[in-house]
Amino acid sequence: MDLLRFATAGSVDDGKSTLIGRLLFDSKSIFEDQLESVEKTSADRGEEYTNLALLTDGLRAEREQGITIDVAYRYFATPRRKFIIADTPGHIQYTRNMVTGASTADLAIILVDARKGILEQSRRHAFLTTLLQVPHLVVAVNKMDLVDYDRGVYEQIVDEFTAFASKLDVTDLTFVPISALHGDNVVERSGNMPWYEGSSLLHHLEHVHIASDRNLIDVRFPVQYVVRPHASTDPDLHDYRGYAGQVAGGVLKPGDEVVHLPSGLTTTITHIDGPAGPVAEAFAPMSVTLRLADDIDISRGDMIARPNNRPEAAQDIEAMVCWMTPDRALTPRSKLVIKHTTRTAKTMVKALHYRLDVNTLHRDEQAGSLGLNEIGRVSLRVTQPLFVDDYARNRLTGGFILIDEATNNTVAAGMITGTR
Repeated sequence: MDLLRFATAGSVDDGKSTLIGRLLFDSKSIFEDQLESVEKTSADRGEEYTNLALLTDGLRAEREQGITIDVAYRYFATPRRKFIIADTPGHIQYTRNMVTGASTADLAIILVDARKGILEQSRRHAFLTTLLQVPHLVVAVNKMDLVDYDRGVYEQIVDEFTAFASKLDVTDLTFVPISALHGDNVVERSGNMPWYEGSSLLHHLEHVHIASDRNLIDVRFPVQYVVRPHASTDPDLHDYRGYAGQVAGGVLKPGDEVVHLPSGLTTTITHIDGPAGPVAEAFAPMSVTLRLADDIDISRGDMIARPNNRPEAAQDIEAMVCWMTPDRALTPRSKLVIKHTTRTAKTMVKALHYRLDVNTLHRDEQAGSLGLNEIGRVSLRVTQPLFVDDYARNRLTGGFILIDEATNNTVAAGMITGTR
């Protein structure tokens, strides 16, 4: 079975955590003691229904306030597919948490309260999912039970969101009217909305096509570790030299000609070893160990690619960054550490071109800094070449993080838009 990673997003109180709780409950993916704990907590708080949002809101502050603060990851599976859910916060001050949760997602669910319609945070999160190149977007119009399952309310939200999405780079957009509280159209089709002819939300999640979303053309293999067992008693391991890492793009097979970067030397793959033994081919996002025909000086941070299809080696990078720390601001000439795939280097912010208002999409070209949760376009100068692709082409080789050298804290996430 393949794995679908999806994130929920939207404004505060749109029902993200309740929806995930409903998915887990109706797909029978929670343990009996978990359900008993949630039922007891709901009863102690005097709530009319079992509050399924408590399945994901695990922090004490989240339960007290009835909101999501941190990203909560949950796993469940159906006979057709495995899922990892990232429940992201709705508050504007937790934008960085939402970016973290959506950065690895194949699909994003934007929840909209049917009573309130499209809010500022709905637009903000829709924009962020397209900025992060999440391939599939589902708009779940929640709380349809509170508007008497009115078709007109649903269609008005569909029209409004479709008009907004036309300004964004949305490749796949789906709308589903639901009630997370009562389970309408979440796992099973609802009889309360006979006018809706689409599938339930879970059916869509099970059948959405994600295999073609990954880049299987450009071979990219960042080397993470050099494997040398040095087992003198085992002749097979005595001279073993393998290069371990996660495939970031393309398909690799024994016998393929590859090039090592930065040296530019070419060689051939002789074996590909997986966790359970040799494999016939490797593709993203598999973690494997490559063995090569020639002894080349390869170390962590190097890249293996095709001789005629190489990533760009660049020290001057153009990127969009989301600033994630309140402790300092991003300003021109800020000195930081950049971590790109498995390579780490020092970098300096050459210029801040503009700060982006994600609500209006206005570019403030007079901005002199980026603060917490703000997004902007920057130019970076790196001390050593990075092997990069545009983020739109490959999210793994096009993404990076920035680290404060003094505290070792991650202060920004970035998406490469070009090089100079």
